[in-house]
Amino acid sequence: MQTTKISGKNNKHKVLVYAISTCGWCKRAKTFLNENNVEYEYVDIDLINDEDKEKIRQDIQNRGGPLAYPTLIIDNKTLLTGAPQDKLKEVLQI
Repeated sequence: MQTTKISGKNNKHKVLVYAISTCGWCKRAKTFLNENNVEYEYVDIDLINDEDKEKIRQDIQNRGGPLAYPTLIIDNKTLLTGAPQDKLKEVLQI
C-alpha cells in the first residue's frame, strides 16, 4: 500500500492517517498535523484499489477501531478516530 509522507520537525512519533480525500474531518486532522509541524504519512482510501481498502479495513478492525475516518494510528499502538485535537496534543506531546 502506497502512503504519502509529509515531513515535519516534530517527528518523535510515527503517525499514520487513514483518510478520505473529500472528508472535512480528515482535512481538519491533516491541517492540525501540518500546523503543528508533525511528520506523518497518510492514505486517502477513496483513491486506492479495493485490495488495499480491505487491508486498511482489517487493520482498523484488528486494532479495535470503528470504520470511521479519519483514523490516526500513532506509534503503531494508539488509535484515534476523528480529529480530537486535545487528544492529539496529549498523545503527540505538543
